[in-house]
Amino acid sequence: MIHETSQRRIPLVLQCFLFILLVKRSIVITRYPELHFFFLGALFSTILALICTFFKIKASLHMMSMSGLAIFVIGLNIHLQMHNPYWSAFVILLSGLVASSRLVMEAHTSNELSIGTAIGILPQLLFLYLWL
Repeated sequence: MIHETSQRRIPLVLQCFLFILLVKRSIVITRYPELHFFFLGALFSTILALICTFFKIKASLHMMSMSGLAIFVIGLNIHLQMHNPYWSAFVILLSGLVASSRLVMEAHTSNELSIGTAIGILPQLLFLYLWL
């Protein structure tokens, strides 16, 4: 429950370094291309959230991660040709539960949830185009 946007910078920078380490060392593109681009999208989402803190914009990091996961699950469902809508619906339902819980706890406004959702979706959609 960090209320000041400036207090989010150090955790976001640490998360960026962890994503870089993960993408460069563990999940290489030759072995796991889907996961590689998923974590690369998560890295770009984190960088966008970090940039938002410099403009005093508070984005919901919970919604950022859930919306990014939802796009990844939908893309993986298409990529593997599973024709199973239940996983996609389940992750979207979980995203709605996370959003409503953040509103009920008064941790975010609806505008902050929308910004977090957009920050999570955009990089995943861009990288989805590369591996799909």
